[in-house]
Amino acid sequence: MADTKTKIGKDVIESLTLGMYEDARFIFREYIQNSADQIDKAVETGLLDSLSDGKIEIEINLANKSISVFDNATGIPSENVEATLKDIAQSKKDRTKNKGFRGIGRLGGLAYCNKLIFETSFSGEPIKSILIWDAQKLKAIINNRATKEEATQVIDEVTEITTEAESNESHYFKVTLLGISNESLLNTENIYRYLSMVSPVAYNKGFIYKSEIYKKAMALNFTIDEYPIYLNNNQVFKSYTTSIYQGDNGNRKKIDEVYDVDFYEIEHKNKLLAWGWYSISKFEKVMPATNIARGIRLRKGNIQIGLEDALVKLFKETRGTNYFFGEVHVVSPELIPNARRDYFLGNETLNHFEKLIKQRFSELHKLYYFSSKVRNEKKKIDDFIDFSEEFKKKSVAGGFTNNKEIKQYEEKFEVKKEKAEKAKIELNKAKRKADETSVAHQKVLEKVVAKETPKIEAIAIPKDNGKSKFITDNISSLSRKDKKLVSRIFGVIDNVLPKELAGILKEKIKEELE
Repeated sequence: MADTKTKIGKDVIESLTLGMYEDARFIFREYIQNSADQIDKAVETGLLDSLSDGKIEIEINLANKSISVFDNATGIPSENVEATLKDIAQSKKDRTKNKGFRGIGRLGGLAYCNKLIFETSFSGEPIKSILIWDAQKLKAIINNRATKEEATQVIDEVTEITTEAESNESHYFKVTLLGISNESLLNTENIYRYLSMVSPVAYNKGFIYKSEIYKKAMALNFTIDEYPIYLNNNQVFKSYTTSIYQGDNGNRKKIDEVYDVDFYEIEHKNKLLAWGWYSISKFEKVMPATNIARGIRLRKGNIQIGLEDALVKLFKETRGTNYFFGEVHVVSPELIPNARRDYFLGNETLNHFEKLIKQRFSELHKLYYFSSKVRNEKKKIDDFIDFSEEFKKKSVAGGFTNNKEIKQYEEKFEVKKEKAEKAKIELNKAKRKADETSVAHQKVLEKVVAKETPKIEAIAIPKDNGKSKFITDNISSLSRKDKKLVSRIFGVIDNVLPKELAGILKEKIKEELE
């Protein structure tokens, strides 16, 4: 039997570049992680003193429909440029250490531009190398179903490499996408929001709990990799805040606040697989989408894996993760991002990780339900206190319409008092549970209840001290008969109108009659 040479058709290029990702914004993540790896290497070799000396600059030019990503790291030696930037899936990076390691992400931009240009210079070389991919030509060849070119033949046909003079001291890598076809990639505001959560950058300066997170990382001997990244000259920071909002940017309203953060560790057989932090608030409601950083984010090398929903499947409720700000920092080298970088490759370590983190997330589920129960019980007490004050005020000021309304108030008083007394018992149980459970539960209880519960049993129905009780008593211009008639009218108003509106109408009628 004659030997048959295996061929790889041109369609594989489409699968690995044009059709790999659903979210076009991934190209920024891919180029950033490649730059970050090279900055790491530059620090290791002494070319840069620290990560903070590295720089990743992203430029979006809406007018020219172009995007560029520049870093001041090692660059690529001229002799290696063609092999590094033309070969697909031939990366020599260590998948257990590097952020990018498959050698396919750098070509993702081909799906969204007319030309993809790589420019690089290596320290000590007097030249820069330029490799151009003709994305339009590539798409035309792939879409021509009449021909059956091999992948390598197509790559050679759509690429061109040249060199130009450059300073010996220069060291950098720059990728430029010309003729952007996807308008969303040119939306600077949207891309900043994306980068603020996906990129390996520092926490926002206003996020006061960052110092606690750094302390925890240090205690675990874990470094949170952070790089200076700029978008159109504006430095990018993670978007965590201490306030929780609803509404859009033009009409935002604060609805809750982060009062602290808490931590957890995911270990298996005495090996740390991951660690994480989450925000503690009153958990008033699921955070609206206007809170860019909502959700517990999955990160490796401080680069986000997937989007905000990557860990949703591990919560009891799909909405559960959005009660929090938080992160899971993966430590284990055996937890390896998949090709799309939206989750991890399946293996035994991943099975242990998921099982253990589900248990942790179950505790978070209990935490926001605990907050809900505490708020509901406190609301019953507050409702009774407010009602008793209203009852007292109406009794003294003569705010009742008739005896029927007084009777209704007395009945409501007893019902609300009974509920408040039961609620106080439940809050005492909640306090004991919080003391036995966790600091997080104690902090939630402290913030929701806020103050000592009043002595409900000492609050009684206001006594009749001979003062006016009825709203008509103070209308001196009316006869006793007329007062009864007006009282009946007020009773009808109370029955057909909402409480607030009824009160306003009765006051207006009273003013007219006085």
